[in-house]
Amino acid sequence: MEMTTSVPVPADWPTTEADARAVQDELRLRVVLDEPGPPAGTGHVTGVDVAYDDERDLVVAAAVVLDAASLDVVAEATAVGRVPFPYVPGLLAFREIPAVLAALEALPVPPGLVVCDGYGLAHPRRFGLASHLGVLTGLPTIGVAKNPFTFSYEEPGAPRGSAAPLLAGPEEVGRALRTREAVKPVFVSVGHRMTLDTACAHVLALTPDYRLPETTRRADALCRRALKEAAGDGLE
Repeated sequence: MEMTTSVPVPADWPTTEADARAVQDELRLRVVLDEPGPPAGTGHVTGVDVAYDDERDLVVAAAVVLDAASLDVVAEATAVGRVPFPYVPGLLAFREIPAVLAALEALPVPPGLVVCDGYGLAHPRRFGLASHLGVLTGLPTIGVAKNPFTFSYEEPGAPRGSAAPLLAGPEEVGRALRTREAVKPVFVSVGHRMTLDTACAHVLALTPDYRLPETTRRADALCRRALKEAAGDGLE
């Protein structure tokens, strides 16, 4: 059953790029990279995604909890609020976090692993949405993105499950992972409390039929529907 929460902008939310970068610098120090994370195919796995209506200054977040073994939907929640930060590349989390946190908090069950449509360590400041969300919630998180952002990679092999490092110079910040044979890879990075190997295992478990994880597909569909409803309600 879906619940919708209305989200106020937090009173102490950054309003300038400098403030937001200072928050990133502080929180980045709390990212945990030495835990393996929950094994793939166990417990709950939750997809989060956001959609915007810039004309109405609305942001909607959706959280969809799946049973990791069956990929059946266990619970879902949405949250709608004002866009709390301007569009600045590298600082997109500051537009999305309040609504995503509200959607997660509205869930009637524990989210388990959280899968973000975006980046964790594969971020210019090594602190994308998945890392930011993980630090604030304490939950294990990963980012699964549709493109490699600014990072380089060699094409992985054609078979499903093939992978290649996503590189910032010599540093591996994530992996290009082939989830469908001979289809463009997705780009997996650790957010918090997870290894890259475990993150990739989860993504393969979440992609039995399509390029993108079921978590992302379900959350994307839900937040688009909720945005249409919020805009239709004339939420001003």
